[in-house]
Amino acid sequence: MVVMYATYFSVRTVGVHNGLGSSAYDFGLYDQGIWLLSRGHSPFVTLMGRNLFGDHSSFILVLLIPLYWVVSSTALLFIVQSIVIAVGALPVYWFSRDRLRSEALAAVMAGVYLMHPSIGWTNLENFHPDAALGTLVALAVWSANAKRWGWYWVAVGLSLTVKEDVAFVLIPLGIWVAFRIDRKRGLLTSIVSLVTMLMMFLVVMRSFTGIAFRNSWRIPFGGLTGLIKTTFTQPTKLASYLWSEDRPMYVWQMLASAGFVFLIEPSLAAVGVMMLASNVLSTFWYQHQIQYHYSIIIVPCVVMGSAWALGRLSRPARRWASALLIVSSLVCGYLWSPLPLARSKTTSWNSQTAPVVAAREAIAYVPDDAVLSAFHSITAQMARRKVIYSFPNPFVRNLYGPDVFAGGDRLPGADQVEFVLLPRDLDQKAQEVWDAEKDAFRIVHENGWWVVYQRK
Repeated sequence: MVVMYATYFSVRTVGVHNGLGSSAYDFGLYDQGIWLLSRGHSPFVTLMGRNLFGDHSSFILVLLIPLYWVVSSTALLFIVQSIVIAVGALPVYWFSRDRLRSEALAAVMAGVYLMHPSIGWTNLENFHPDAALGTLVALAVWSANAKRWGWYWVAVGLSLTVKEDVAFVLIPLGIWVAFRIDRKRGLLTSIVSLVTMLMMFLVVMRSFTGIAFRNSWRIPFGGLTGLIKTTFTQPTKLASYLWSEDRPMYVWQMLASAGFVFLIEPSLAAVGVMMLASNVLSTFWYQHQIQYHYSIIIVPCVVMGSAWALGRLSRPARRWASALLIVSSLVCGYLWSPLPLARSKTTSWNSQTAPVVAAREAIAYVPDDAVLSAFHSITAQMARRKVIYSFPNPFVRNLYGPDVFAGGDRLPGADQVEFVLLPRDLDQKAQEVWDAEKDAFRIVHENGWWVVYQRK
């Protein structure tokens, strides 16, 4: 199953990328940042206007640097991501085998993990370091239960290098370990996770961007103080908010794939509650949609929590609960996952589609060391350079810099842009931006889809 999953999603995601289906956000910025590091440069990512580690404290990306020394394909990150996600089924299998004393049931749990809709959708959503968290959290749970403490600290340590808010899962995981397996190691996990999160916010990210927390706008009711006040003074308003948009459906999709079997003994599944609540509370629509990477860290909690709960049952009861789990996984996988034969369908160009062939032709006219501003899907193909912007940057600021909401001004690097690569047909707003700049450029190549401009 691991090999099949990794192969299928590697082929599929590479195909999407080669068909111009990836973008500056959230692929090109990582490709540029890691490439800069691999060449000994500061990882200031011009696609987003901040240091790679000022966006998120994803120091785990450093481990990919050696691959950039030997692999030139821009599709590299998609293959790495598919393999890392697939490998998460192994600790799920090991944990379930230890807990249930059954290789057959352990294989079922591994399948439930890989079929969870959030797993496949995360794989298809460009590239994110967060994709590693499903595997790392699963590895931490298995190794703690097996008392393989070397592997446990490796998993916890690597998890802390993925993203600053991973502590929302590691703190409750430490509490679970403290109560169920080893008190000292569990409490140490929670303390180290909390201290690391605070350090990443208050020291590391602040040193790169000047602010500790860029996403406070995602907390409803005007921030943390407003949320607390609303909770106690206007609970009906909070309840109405939590019921709005797709939040109830999101919770259902995250939990129903395991048939709610984890409720039999919910202590391990509860490790993911804080992160699930954070996603539900967020004003950021993407966080409470199953198609995005914010949810993958919750999946091992739900699936391995179900295996933990099954271990509490007698054999006859376990047989019925396992049947419910299998049926739920198959139904939910069909309804909501992007797996083969599922109901959900996605479309993308392939590498031989006319606009894609024309794009490759246009890209060839831009030197590898040129300062470039390009259409967002083109930047994902050309990110391995010191300076590249996603148009309309740097001519008009858009999703750029520590304050991504700042906009409208002309960035200092605008006069250094040597080449611009744009679609032949622009929307009205983009056309207005280009009309103000185009007199300084001349056309060096054009085809039915793309135009390459060079500064005069």
